[in-house]
Amino acid sequence: MAVASLQRSTPTPADLTITPRDRRFGRGEKTARWWLGGDPYQTAIFNALSATFPKGEAYFIESVRAFRDRADPVLEGEIKAFTTQEVIHSREHTEFNKRAVEAGYDLTPLERTVDESLKLLEGRPKVLDLASTMALEHFTAIIAHELLANPKHLAGADQASADLWRWHAVEEIEHKGVAYDTWLAATKDWSRWKRWKVKSIIMLLVTRNFVEHRTQGALELLRQDGLTGKRVFARLLWAMWGSPGMFRKVAAAWLKYFLPGFHPWNEDDRALIRGWDATYDYRQEPPAKRVRTAV
Repeated sequence: MAVASLQRSTPTPADLTITPRDRRFGRGEKTARWWLGGDPYQTAIFNALSATFPKGEAYFIESVRAFRDRADPVLEGEIKAFTTQEVIHSREHTEFNKRAVEAGYDLTPLERTVDESLKLLEGRPKVLDLASTMALEHFTAIIAHELLANPKHLAGADQASADLWRWHAVEEIEHKGVAYDTWLAATKDWSRWKRWKVKSIIMLLVTRNFVEHRTQGALELLRQDGLTGKRVFARLLWAMWGSPGMFRKVAAAWLKYFLPGFHPWNEDDRALIRGWDATYDYRQEPPAKRVRTAV
């Protein structure tokens, strides 16, 4: 049974709109094997991320929807929009992954890692799945912010691939608070200490697996390129943590997750969305804005 309100205030903007943009990228095109500026290391990092998205985002959807009965009407609408966005993201990354396979990569080992990770989560309380989703959504949101704020990360990418990743980043920012607000609704009877302890432990576990598995996935793709050995490993770590250093550049934003009073919308970065909207033409009317009522 849905409750009338969340009985709380939230930093989520009252005028937020979550707009599913039903776009298709790269249909009928061939994507170069090293599509990101001819760089096998940067290409491997992004391909390793993309390989996780179709099954990972299905998990996100299931985790959030499991608590939709706890949501007020505003959050319920945001969950629906979140679900629609994630379904479309899965579709487009499935197509992107097919192009990577056509370019000669075998993504099966990376997909198997995702399957094994999800298998380990079976049977545990749904609220812990929600906590994992919330942690991973924070990862995707801070990476999305960095992608849009720093053009260097996609410099040299083919147009379809760059458009795909920026479009995905826009929508990750737009719905970055949905899993968190769902968590607050699902745990409204918990103490602040218990809520912080559980979300922090889950984030540490998620971070260990995220970094380890994405590094292993990128190394596997580089191995398929014939690039192996300590020097290759060092160069990959430099690409991840040095220059352009996506992981290093989101570290401070990652740490904020552990601060008392953290919420994804403590930073309103919708200006990045508006900047993208101003330069990218998509023919679709946005939905009517929902007004969030303070309680």
